[in-house]
Formats: sequence, C-alpha cells, structure tokens
Amino acid sequence: MTSTQVRGRVMVTGAQLVSEAMQLLADHRLEPIFAPAYSTPDDLAAMARDHEVDAILVRQGSIDRSVIAASPRLKVIAKHGSGVDNIDLAAATEVGVPVLRALAANAQSVAELAISLTVSLMKDVLSLDSQVKAGGWPKTKYVGRDLAGAVFGVVGFGEIGQRAAALARGLGMKVIAYDPFAADTLEIAVSRDLSEILRAADVVSLHCPLMPQTHHLINAERLSLMKQDAFLINTARGAVVDQAALVKALQTKSIAGAALDSFEEEPPPSDSVLWTLPNLIATPHVGGASRSALRNMAVQSATHIIGVLEGRGYDSQALANKNLASAA
Repeated sequence: MTSTQVRGRVMVTGAQLVSEAMQLLADHRLEPIFAPAYSTPDDLAAMARDHEVDAILVRQGSIDRSVIAASPRLKVIAKHGSGVDNIDLAAATEVGVPVLRALAANAQSVAELAISLTVSLMKDVLSLDSQVKAGGWPKTKYVGRDLAGAVFGVVGFGEIGQRAAALARGLGMKVIAYDPFAADTLEIAVSRDLSEILRAADVVSLHCPLMPQTHHLINAERLSLMKQDAFLINTARGAVVDQAALVKALQTKSIAGAALDSFEEEPPPSDSVLWTLPNLIATPHVGGASRSALRNMAVQSATHIIGVLEGRGYDSQALANKNLASAA
C-alpha cells in the first residue's frame, strides 16, 4: 500500500495477525504497524506518536496513559482477546476512545486447555513421563485418580467457565461454581460463597477477569481452605493468584499441585522458584492460541477497528470501558 492509498494506521502490539485479519485491514486501506512482542509502554508510545496511529490492536504489552495519549488521531483500541487488564480504561475514556473486546472468541480454546491441564495433573502425566524416560517403570506401585466423580470447582462462571464446566461434566466430573454475579443454569446452582467451592473441590479452575476485586483472589488464606489432595488451575490472569503464596503451598504440599497458563510477570524470569516445583505444570499463556481462537480474535478485532474508523460505531456488548457513553 502506498502512502496515498492508506486511510489509517493500526498499531498491532505483538505477534502477526492471521491472514484473514490482514486482508480485512488491507481491503479497508488500513496499514498495520507491528510493535515487537512485550514492547515497553515508552516504546509503544513512541511508535504510536511517530506513525500517528488511528487504532491500536492489542495482543501484548501495557497500553497505559502515555500510549493512549501519544497519537492525536487515535479513535479506537481493540483487544485481541477478552482480558483488558493491560489497558488503561480510564485514560481511554477520558479521550473518548472505545476499548473493544473480542467476545467469546477464544472461550472454547481456553476451556479446553483448562481441562487438558486438569487431566494431566489428576493422571500424573508429567511425573509418570519423567520417571519412564529416566529408566523407571512405576507400574507396580502406581495408583491413579478417577476423573469421574471428582469435583470440578469453577471460579468465574462466564463464557469460558461455563464451557469448562460442560467439558468437565462430559468427563463425568461433578461441577460446582462460584460467581458473585452469574445466574444458575439448569445443571449448576452458582454459589456466592467462594470458601464453599474451595473446600469441596478436587480441582479449582480459575476463569474470572482480573480487576481490583479479584487481584490475589487466591491467596494464602484461601489456598489453606483447599483439600490437601486438590489441584489449582489458572488459565485466567496471573495476578488472580498470589504467586508467592502458591509457591509456599506447593513446596509444603498443602495442595497436591497446580497448573498455570498465566503469571504475575510475563514472561517469568528464567531463575523463578516456580521451575523448581515438581508439582507444577506451566504453559506460556497460550490458552487462547488455537487456530480457530486466533482467527476469531484477530478478525473480530479488525472488524471492531474498521467499524469505528468508518463511522459505523461498535457493538456495545464488546465495550470494555462501559462508562464511555456517560463520559461523552
């Protein structure tokens, strides 16, 4: 695209977009400007300012006040996913910029990873794998757990939590759920008491958004409520869990194990104490990285941007800064 053909510029923070999203942007004469993965806010602000971007498509990195203020042309921010804890919503609202989420685009993919991690932990897959590869053969001593009949506790009963619950029920697990806002379903009565879920569950799977009320929701006190043979799965945001408290719980074996797809610091340092824990499974925040999820998130994000830049507005259900209308 030549400069005369370009109608606007979209800063994409992180990895490349799927070809369908790239084609969408090209068809509407929008030029993508790619920032390296995990660029600092200073780097992103400089890029937004230098290119006078009209939109930001957020995959990684922190979109703080300085980034939002950098380009006077900025009209929309689209999140390649649903979590917006890395975007300063208040700053966006102050300048009238909608922040739009890709609704349910990666829900199935994240739910599937949560269940995959659950099965891996309950069936001791990593431990057995390492023993066999080291020359052992623990067949005669090994006694495994049953998934059927085990209690799967969902914390956060939105789209992802409900899909994880459905998958767990398909494996014969009994599902219980906590959410202060969600309604009951035909199959599941949703509790308003988190302690009740933590005490009863054999697996606690986190699916709540990160906000001030959920920061370190799972702390030392709440970890102490879990069964000693229970597991914690986090495919939500890293800071929902007090990582230091979790490390202690795993070291002392006050819970049986954990699986983390997200961390308080990403990527975690190479010398993190987490890597010394044999009862921890770690994946690099890839819950939403299946082929279909990546396509859905990218296309939905590009569509959000195109709609705003071409004057057609946006889907209010996707709006993350809900007070934007009242601030306008």
